[in-house]
Amino acid sequence: MMPTFLKTSARTMIVAACGVMLFVTPVLAGECAADKMKEGARKGGETVPKGVKDEVLATIDLSSKGEAFKGYMLRMRRLTIEPGGIVPWHTHDQRAANILIQEGTIIEYSSNCAGKIVHKAGDIVAEFSPTLAHWWKNESDKTVVILAGDLLPPAMPKPETM
Repeated sequence: MMPTFLKTSARTMIVAACGVMLFVTPVLAGECAADKMKEGARKGGETVPKGVKDEVLATIDLSSKGEAFKGYMLRMRRLTIEPGGIVPWHTHDQRAANILIQEGTIIEYSSNCAGKIVHKAGDIVAEFSPTLAHWWKNESDKTVVILAGDLLPPAMPKPETM
């Protein structure tokens, strides 16, 4: 049997926790807080890569699949981002990508979010929108490893492929 003072303490903690949940905006892993979401919140960011190793692991030329795919490449990369490293500002209006944070924690600064978006190991980020532009920074003291699969359009300029 639980002593009365523990029952009261437990009840108080549950009520307090429920009250806090009413006033805190929930944020899922790797998402912008609802109260920070705003299209056009950022107009730019870091423009030069720093401390990033971008290694292409595999590519598939999709040209054989017909005229609509001529020049398109399906690409898988590993990005290794050192502490303080930067993946520069880029868009995803033409290049769809799926990102897996394999190791570490990295911060995303998005055109559609006035706050920081924290991505941790195991998070998956789908990137494809006419309004999405962003940059990433490793603000931790550990190396971050990202696996990125993307559909690379023909003749896409190099800065836009990061």
